This record gives sequence, structure tokens and C-alpha cells, in this order.
Amino acid sequence: MRARFWVILLLLGCATHAIADGFRINDIRVEGLQRITAGTVFNYLPVKPGDVIDIDHTSDIIRALYKTGFFKDVRLEKHGDVLVVIVTERPAISEINFSGNKSIDTDALKEGLKDIGLAEGRTFERSVLDRIEQELQRQYYNQGKYAVKLTSTVTPLERNRVAIDIDVVEGETALIKKINIVGNTAFDEEDLLDEFELSTGGWLSRLTKDNQYSRPKLAGDLETLRSYYLDRGYVNFKIDSTQVTITPDKQDIYITINIAEGDVFTISDIRLAGDLVGEPEEYFPLIHLKRGQPFARKDIVESSDRISAQLSDLGHAFANVNSIPEIDEENKTVAVTFFVDPGKRAYVRRLNIRGNQRTRDEVVRREFRQMEAAWFSGEKLKLSRERVQRTGYFDNVSVETPTVAGSADEVDINVSVDEKPSGSLLAGVGFSQSDGLVVNAAINQDNFAGTGKKVSLAFKTSDANQHYQISYLNPYYTIDGISRGFDISYRTTDFDDLDTADYKTDDGVLGMTFGIPLSEFNRFNFGASIHHIDFELGENPSNEIEAFEDREGNTFLNFEVNLSWRHDSRDTALFPNEGSLQSLYAEASVPGSDLTYYKISYEHRRYWPLGGDVVVSLAGEIGYGDGYGDTEKLPFFENFFGGGPGSVRGYASRSIGPRDSEEDPLGGNAMYAGSLELLFPPPFVKKSDTLRLAAFVDFGSVVDTDDDFFDPDEFRYSTGLGLSWLSPIGALTISYAFPLKTDSQDEKESFQFSFGSTF
Repeated sequence: MRARFWVILLLLGCATHAIADGFRINDIRVEGLQRITAGTVFNYLPVKPGDVIDIDHTSDIIRALYKTGFFKDVRLEKHGDVLVVIVTERPAISEINFSGNKSIDTDALKEGLKDIGLAEGRTFERSVLDRIEQELQRQYYNQGKYAVKLTSTVTPLERNRVAIDIDVVEGETALIKKINIVGNTAFDEEDLLDEFELSTGGWLSRLTKDNQYSRPKLAGDLETLRSYYLDRGYVNFKIDSTQVTITPDKQDIYITINIAEGDVFTISDIRLAGDLVGEPEEYFPLIHLKRGQPFARKDIVESSDRISAQLSDLGHAFANVNSIPEIDEENKTVAVTFFVDPGKRAYVRRLNIRGNQRTRDEVVRREFRQMEAAWFSGEKLKLSRERVQRTGYFDNVSVETPTVAGSADEVDINVSVDEKPSGSLLAGVGFSQSDGLVVNAAINQDNFAGTGKKVSLAFKTSDANQHYQISYLNPYYTIDGISRGFDISYRTTDFDDLDTADYKTDDGVLGMTFGIPLSEFNRFNFGASIHHIDFELGENPSNEIEAFEDREGNTFLNFEVNLSWRHDSRDTALFPNEGSLQSLYAEASVPGSDLTYYKISYEHRRYWPLGGDVVVSLAGEIGYGDGYGDTEKLPFFENFFGGGPGSVRGYASRSIGPRDSEEDPLGGNAMYAGSLELLFPPPFVKKSDTLRLAAFVDFGSVVDTDDDFFDPDEFRYSTGLGLSWLSPIGALTISYAFPLKTDSQDEKESFQFSFGSTF
């Protein structure tokens, strides 16, 4: 700084001699520029041609150019009536190279340097090197690498440029050796440390890195500790100090947390104040507190949120509910007052949809229950978002409600969607555990031309079956949400290749379906179809199949009707976290058909979030069928089967249930199955929208009710682990299960996979 001061004085002296009496500038000339344009210099100059300058102006000119940071030297000269500005540019950073960095990616290091103003193309200053090392040290310290050593080298290049090479010697990561909590008497230290993200390590620490010190993680753990006590009545809990020490070899870290617990305070009174909308009695059910119970900050915050949510549903989008505790130190009690400020009632000005490149606006708008020009409702907005998410057309749906500028009672709703591929063109050769070699080709469009209509053309052939299908569904055939669909298909199946009874069927179907919305979550569907079935015995048919052919024949024309009810309150169609999915389905061939029978089934699956992205799922299914009229019982090719993906995993597909005289699976006219699953994201991976793991227990059975509806000997159950992946070609589910009950006829199959379904 002292050297620069004398340089400036010298320059000012030169300028004083040249411009002693002042002069009028006729022109300005800049010399010494290499990269920076003259126009840039003129923009920063505080004078222009025509101005009269004297000694006082020269310091202003030099100071203004130095402030730009572009120059390391500035001189002024006078040539006649021309002001000459002579500059020496600072070098520009041509490149920044790193070597030796392993734990932090080069791009991440460059991004950190960019935040402090150092990046390729920027002007280089020697003083910046110190800031470089400080920033890099900070990044490595956050990863627990306290022995890191940095060496910076600046290499001059042509055209006034420099290259910066930074060599990193990371050293070993310092690990947490001990965490001590001092001052705790109410709770064991071990119980408190179980709440922490940091730990002294375990057998998974190599992957979780929970034994590597991080200042942000420690700050989070301290807040967790504070919340732990405040949720248990310790109003005066304090963290007195925190010491983090590292051994001289920079390998081990010791953390000591000194706390003061204080006494347990109970709630003495619960009050409401402010501008209440409605009667006070409407608010108290939302406040989950009781007099005499320990003070719990979490319960108070959640109660405030519930009151705010109710006010939001009434149009008070800007409602503010503050909880005010009044502490009585003498009696160790707290009186909690909820002060309600509803604010003005707001209505929605405009619904804006963004991110839908292919999907039409109306496809999103028709799912919204929050209308424009209507009072704002938080519940309707939440429901609207979930309905858009359940369409399955979008990876993510986010909603924002900014206030309208210049208006105190209006909001806009900005909906941002991330479209996912709604169509697929599939052609290939594969292998299925149940079908063997599979050759298929399909064109599927769940969101055809962005209209929300579903169109499918499919062809599939394998060792066991051939299938051709054309289907179409318009979910909004009418503006009220009535759907209409058509289906034409032909399937030929050799059940002997599916390891079941020895017979073949050819089934042609022509059908139409309609759906009627009953409420936001309930839908009624009905349809009619014509089935033409050709039935053929195999080489070694069982007695049961031969008896059926003798009794009923082998060619059938059936007219079928079906009715169904569906309830879907899941928060999303893929990887749901809460809500339920129920369906009741009934189908029957009408009198006049060659075969008269009916089938009824019910399925229910419910999801409960446990926190931390962990979800519990409980599912159950039951089905029953029988013949009527001239058909004695349910045709065996309409039987229920069990085992495999979507049923009881760990057993081969279709292998659970009654068998025929040839010991092949024949299925039964009744079934029941269930599953209990614990769903969670992959460990050591941030929350994923495409991967989900499951630990499960499956159970179920298939029976012939002519024998017994519930046969304990036929009951099967298994346990195992599964993975569901939303791959680029569709949903893939993999499971590995252990059958827990088997007999000599069971076909075990631990590893199983399937396409098109998720947990």
C-alpha cells in the first residue's frame, strides 16, 4: 500500500507539471490497451472532450480507472490539447487447473472460486491467491480434511494472460473420535446421541460418512438437541458452549457440548386472541395441547399450522398465527396464547401454467379445483396439485402463489410442470420368467399429442402366447370428466408353456368402457365386450379339463358386462407416500352367452408416511367367481392364480393353488392375498424420484370353494427385499424373497422381476 501511495504521488506530480494551469480537452487518447476496449475506458472516465481539467481532476481520473480493477498502472500525459491516458492492464486468467483433488470434483472447486470472483476470463490480482487458498481450505475443512496442503503456481502466458495451477495434497480425513454431552441429567447421553447425524462411526460409516466432522452437520445436530429438550418441557434449555478440538496429527476430532437443561414446564392455560374468523369453538379442536402436559414446541408449531391451514381454506391466504408463550418461572408453567391475524380474504386472479412443452394447458387446468376469480383455498390447491401429479404425465408438479403487485387481496397461481416422456416406441427381444423368450413391439401414448388421451398399439409373441391389441381412452370424453374407451385385442395362449394345466385358448375381444366421476377421489366405470373363445386340449390334458370339454364344448361366444368402483386418494400415482387406492370389480357374462359366470374382486392398498421418506404400505385383495344358469362352475380358464410378482413373491407365477390330476396348477375360483411393506429410498443416496426399496411380507392362497374356502395347508407366506426403478423403458420391479411355508408341490423362485408396476 505504501509503495502504491508513492507511485500515485509521483504520477500526480507528473500530471501537475503537464497540466499546471489547466487546459481544455479537445481529444482523449488511450494507450497500452491489449484486451480491454477503448470504449470501456471511456465509460469509466469522469471527463470528456470539451471539459476543462486542472490538477484537481487528475487524481479523480486515476482513481476512477484504478477502481475498475482492470489496470495495475495508470499515467496521464498532455500532448497539446489531447489528454493521453497510458495504462498497463492486469493479466487475465486464461485457465485454472487442479491436480490431486479426489474427494471434491474439479467443477465443484471451480464453482466455489467463481463465488469469490475468480474464474477463467476474469482479471487476475496477486492478492486473490490468498483468497483462493482460504476458499479451498474451507471446502476441504467442511469434508473433514484438515491436513490438506495447497500449492498455487501462476504461469505467465502470451497476450497478457496467466494460467493458475493448484496442486492439492488432501491428506487423510479426520474422523470423530468422541462426542461428549456435559450437563445432561434427565436423558442418557446415548439416547441424545442417537438423534444426531454425526457419530463416532460404525460398520456403515465408510458409506454414510457420519463419522466425518462437518460444521453444517454439527449445527443441525445442535438444533436437533435443542428441539429434543424443548419438545419435552425444558423451556429454559440452553447450549452453553461447544468445543471442537483436533489432535496434533489432524486425524482425530473430539466434540464437547455443554448444556444446561433447566426444569420441566407444564402448560397452565391455552388462549385465543386476535381477529378470529368464526367462533372460538371452531379453533380448539385444531390445538393439540392439554393443560397440565409438558410444554412441547413441536405441538405448538403444528397447532399454529393447522389454524393457518383452516384460515387458508376460507380464503385467508395471508393468515398469520403466532404462538406467544407466557412463562411463569415460579410455578414452572407456561400459558400459550395463539394470536390470530387472518389478514384480508384473497381471491385468485390468474392461473399460469409453465413447463408444458407438449401437454396442452387444458389438460392441466381441468384437474384444478381451485378456480380463477374464486376465493383462495389451500385445501383445493393441494388437491389440485395432487390431481395433476396423478395423471402420470409429469415428473414433478410445483405450485407457487405470489401476491399480485399493487393488490392486497389477490394472488396468482403459478404451476410449473416437468414433463416426462408420455409415449414409448418399443421393439425388441427379451426374456420373461413366466413367458420365456419374448418378441414384442408396441407404440404407447399415455398423453397422445398432449391431449391427455391414451392410445396403444401392441404386438407380443413368446413361447406361451401371442397378443395383439389396439386401445383408446379419452379420460375427458365430456367436460364433466366422463371417460370413454375402446379395446380390440386377440390373444392365443398355451398354458402348458406357462407351467400350468395343459390346454390352449384363442380369445378375441371387442369392448367399450365408460367412466363416471362420483367425487374427487371416487370413480364408477362400466363396460361391455364380446368375447370369442376357442378352447383346445393339449397333448396330456387332465381329467378336469377333459370333463369340462365334454360338458361345455370348446367354442364359446360370450357377451360380458363389467362394473367397477375405484377410490384413489394417493398423493401421486408413482411412488406414493400417503393415501389409499381401492377398487371393487365385477364382471359377468349375460344370459344368452355360451358360458354364464361371474367374478367379483376387491383390492385395497394404503400408504402411511413415517417420516424421513419412509413409508408403510398395507395391501389386501380378495376374489371370488362361480357359474350360474347352465354353467355349473367358473370356467377353469377364468380361474384365479397366485404366486409371483403382484401376488406372493418367492413362489413361481401361477404356482399357488389347486392342481389337476396331472399335478399342474389349475387355479381356483377364490383367492385372497395381502402384503405389508416398508418402503424407503436407497441408503446413502439423496431422495430419488426413480428408485425405491422395499422390505416386505407377502401372504395368500388360492382355493376351490367346492372343497374349502380356507384351507390352512394351502396358506403361503414369504418375506424379502425389493427394488422398484422407473427406468427409461418403463417401471422395473425386482425382488428377492424367501418362502416361509412350502410343501412338495410348491415351486420356489426367490429372484423375480417384472415390468410395468411399482411398489
